[in-house]
Amino acid sequence: MSMQSIVLLIVFLAVLLALAWPLGIVLARVGDGAAAGTSPLRGFGWLAKIERLIYRVAGVNPQEGQGWKTYALSLLAFSVLGTLATYALQRLQIWLPLNPQAMANVSPDSAFDTAVSFVANTNWQGYSGEQTMSYLTQMLVLAGQNFFSAATGIAVAYALIRGFASRSAKSIGNFWVDLVRSTLYILLPLSLILAVVLMAQGVIQNFAPYKEVQLLDPVTYSQPKMGADGQPLLDAKGQPVTETLTATTQTIAMGPVASQEAIKMLGTNGGGFFNANSAHPYENPTALSNFLQMLAIFIIPAGLCFAFGRLVGDRRQGWAVLGAMTLLFVICTCVVMSAEQSAHPALQALNVDQSQGYMEGKETRFGISASTLFAAVTTAASCGAVNAMHDSFTPLGGMIPMLLIQFGEVIFGGVGTGLYGMLVFAIMAVFIAGLMIGRTPEYLGKKIQAYEMKMTSIAILVTPTLVLAGTAIAVLCDAGKAGIANPGAHGFSEILYAFSSAANNNGSAFAGLSANTPFYNSMLAIAMWFGRFAMIVPILAIAGSLAGKQRLDANAGTMPTHGGMFVGLLCGVVVLVGVLNYVPALALGPIVEHLQLFAQ
Repeated sequence: MSMQSIVLLIVFLAVLLALAWPLGIVLARVGDGAAAGTSPLRGFGWLAKIERLIYRVAGVNPQEGQGWKTYALSLLAFSVLGTLATYALQRLQIWLPLNPQAMANVSPDSAFDTAVSFVANTNWQGYSGEQTMSYLTQMLVLAGQNFFSAATGIAVAYALIRGFASRSAKSIGNFWVDLVRSTLYILLPLSLILAVVLMAQGVIQNFAPYKEVQLLDPVTYSQPKMGADGQPLLDAKGQPVTETLTATTQTIAMGPVASQEAIKMLGTNGGGFFNANSAHPYENPTALSNFLQMLAIFIIPAGLCFAFGRLVGDRRQGWAVLGAMTLLFVICTCVVMSAEQSAHPALQALNVDQSQGYMEGKETRFGISASTLFAAVTTAASCGAVNAMHDSFTPLGGMIPMLLIQFGEVIFGGVGTGLYGMLVFAIMAVFIAGLMIGRTPEYLGKKIQAYEMKMTSIAILVTPTLVLAGTAIAVLCDAGKAGIANPGAHGFSEILYAFSSAANNNGSAFAGLSANTPFYNSMLAIAMWFGRFAMIVPILAIAGSLAGKQRLDANAGTMPTHGGMFVGLLCGVVVLVGVLNYVPALALGPIVEHLQLFAQ
């Protein structure tokens, strides 16, 4: 691991901490349950008027609290409506405005997969954005769902925090209020600021048609010749007939990119306007924009840790959760950086100079250090934005992003999802500690009993079940194997990564897998939907159960949950669950592939 990588990691964490602390104060004020319709922040009174107007138009009583079941039903209804709207706009975009390239309607299976993907905060993309989606589709439903899915995650985090902070309450808040406030006071202002900064760095923002420009040097290439039926022509020997062409022009895609790029990162969504995502110079043009995008991915998840400590009345609790996240993140980041900067055995045998590390799949503008840090950030969070090809990483370098996803997206994790996911593991940790010392487990003054442990078990086990079952089905059936571009262990890794990414709502991919097929569009959509909502509902059930309990005062026998011992226990539980669930599958993929490097 180079000194450049070490310095970059230290600077990144230092700047993140400096920005997340004040943001945590803002997040705590937004979620503290102040009267709806009054601004929780000074200087934002004008937004309170918009907030009240939204409630009036929607017919929502913002003063009415909701039990966990009503909260969950409201969330599910909103998500279903969002899915239908996203699907409908894709299927109708050819007849709608803001489509200067006359993009055709999206196929039913791809539209279904994309609709579920964006509503579930996954943003898995089986399509090429600049060749598939109109400006209206990109802005109205894709960017729109970037806001709504992120706000939904923050709302669930607030609900669970209220469960810990409340004393014998029946309500865990109001979903509609949490949704509106998270959008108005957090996501919109931050996105506006970041979009302007990104535009200053060179990210484009326009509604112009695509540009046809002359190449400085014409490019000659060969391609299969197609028949009238759209299939390749074959010669008498059954070989494809090729034709030689010369390209003198190139089409440069345009569009409203900066506005979508900002919320894509801040909302840990990850869906790119362009197929190349954050490796595209119009999405991520400079080293500074790359650094800012990494900060944007982590800043709200980190800020929510500080907000958690404030809202439960003990700031040390927020530091403990953040400390566990940071420790696991640093270890994993160091591994992936080291793997990509080490000598590749196969190239070493050919006497290839590898003094600069392993550059395959990296964007040359950013280099290995910034590319590998980005890979760790985007997979530790449930973001999925990429500035490098994870499929081209070394076996161990590619395994770490996959493992970060498989940990359950709790190492910082998504907006809201990272915090409530880590709190579920904290409940598991205090339960295990209680068993070891023979006491009824408590966390933040609330007894952890059978009901909470049942819901915790469901929340923890639902995603591994979806990942492993989906992977097994894909490798057993012809439709699943047809998408594999690489044989052997790496092909298995591509499928395992795809289902890990979908079920854990990440959205990045080992792009060697051809996943834009009816089989994968359907299977991954199922994994994304249940990976999101089959976890949210049990967590809301936990919030409702905890909210109804008395909050007990700490005594001499209470296990402290803010010190180094608890941080270590929490990290151990996260790693242990991840290892037990996925090590057999990882052994068949990246571990075997790594060993094969030395067997050649």
